[in-house]
Amino acid sequence: MHHIYISALLVECNHFGGIPTDIDSFRRTQYLLGDEILKLTEGTIGGYLDVFKQHAFDIVPLAGIAATACPGGLVQDSAYLQIKANLIDGLTAALKADRLDGVLLALHGSAASESLCDLEGDLLQAVRQVVGEDVPIVATLDLHAHITPQMIEHSDVLVAWETYPHRDAHETGMRGAQAIVDILRGDLKPTMSMGLAPVLVGAINGTTDGNGPFARTMHRAKQLEARPDVYSTSAFLVHPYLDAPQMGGGGLIVTNDDQELADQLARELAEFYWEQRFLLEPELFGVDDAIQFGLANDGPIVIVETADCCGGGAAGDSVQLLPALMALGPDVSSVLPVVDRAAATKCHQAGEGSILTLEIGHQHDPKWGDPIRVEAEVLRLTDGRFTYSGGIWDRCEGNMGPAAVVRVEGVLVCLASFPTYEWCGEQYPALGIDVTQAKFIVAKNPMNYRMAFEHCSQVFMVLDTRGPTPATCRHLPYSQAVRPAFPWDPELDSPVRVIH
Repeated sequence: MHHIYISALLVECNHFGGIPTDIDSFRRTQYLLGDEILKLTEGTIGGYLDVFKQHAFDIVPLAGIAATACPGGLVQDSAYLQIKANLIDGLTAALKADRLDGVLLALHGSAASESLCDLEGDLLQAVRQVVGEDVPIVATLDLHAHITPQMIEHSDVLVAWETYPHRDAHETGMRGAQAIVDILRGDLKPTMSMGLAPVLVGAINGTTDGNGPFARTMHRAKQLEARPDVYSTSAFLVHPYLDAPQMGGGGLIVTNDDQELADQLARELAEFYWEQRFLLEPELFGVDDAIQFGLANDGPIVIVETADCCGGGAAGDSVQLLPALMALGPDVSSVLPVVDRAAATKCHQAGEGSILTLEIGHQHDPKWGDPIRVEAEVLRLTDGRFTYSGGIWDRCEGNMGPAAVVRVEGVLVCLASFPTYEWCGEQYPALGIDVTQAKFIVAKNPMNYRMAFEHCSQVFMVLDTRGPTPATCRHLPYSQAVRPAFPWDPELDSPVRVIH
């Protein structure tokens, strides 16, 4: 019987904006301790538990903490230290009880705090200091992880999700758990290497579906994994909204006691990814051009304001599109999501049917614009709760906090108190919105908008707007040493480096 310690810290952070991630941000989404974790059946941890049941590995009472939050601004130091202390305390207790054979962590790979830009590396190092070199540490990651030398040094195996839009958290959990099983049974002596190409791009062309540039990179990684001398492969499209040195994407290879092969294949995969760089940059439109195109064509038009993506850590409070949509008049209908706690609160205080003056937008992250004063009719009030259908949070509850739908000219502005991840458009029907009746549907996500709205529109126009999660990284004010890198330095000789 082997005893495995499991924990999770899953949050994606943004150095350029967003609402700071405090401990309540985790509690609104997932904050479980001890045996509560063992009740999970879905997601990454559900995948862990399914494998361990098959192999009679013991988890009880070694489950630590599972802390998950919607992507956002930097994690407050106090929140991180609380989560880290819970994790390390449980780990230390397991070690003292002589009931610890392995550690399995569900991480994101792009978390950062007020003081640290590599939370996962810091956490893995802290775990390694407690358990020593002989206890295997395996971590599962998002494919947008920023892989650092610290993460590689203090783990034995890293495996990442293989789909974007993300659908395989459970399966990746199973892969991570199987790696622990194989190590402890003596079937795997892992040697690991990360090939990193300096490419910083948004996620518009980062799907693993079809035959796009990142899909081809993932396919190449899985071809390598089919080799008998390769244990596992992962491809990474790094989350580019961190401000951390030497970021990039590429591929990670795990072999069975063959470091030279891992290095070689990691370099090859990263070089293949570098070759895709030009195809990863999207075609962008101005606001006026997108609206004029929409007016000239029949049916609903999806306008993608990826620069204000809550799923990338933005606050979701942008109203850059609101003036242009209002100018179309009351007969042209649009729907626009905005995170604005103060405006939502005023609507709840006023009640349905009220007409009031509101200052909307840019209240949580004011650096990207100014609020707009409007006369609004309160159409609907809700508690902001909804249920995800599919993806990494399948059947989990989302919580926008007190929410309201107000009419401003022809625009239905959907006001939420808190940011939530956009998966398949669940927020709109939860607010009583039928998007098929709108001419312009505003989506604030660089990828999931297709599956959310393709039932009513085949026209998706990605905007070039201001914000902390823009479709192109060209104009972000990085302060760390991210250069030379694409897209600023498109022609580099031998840009790939290998970490092991």
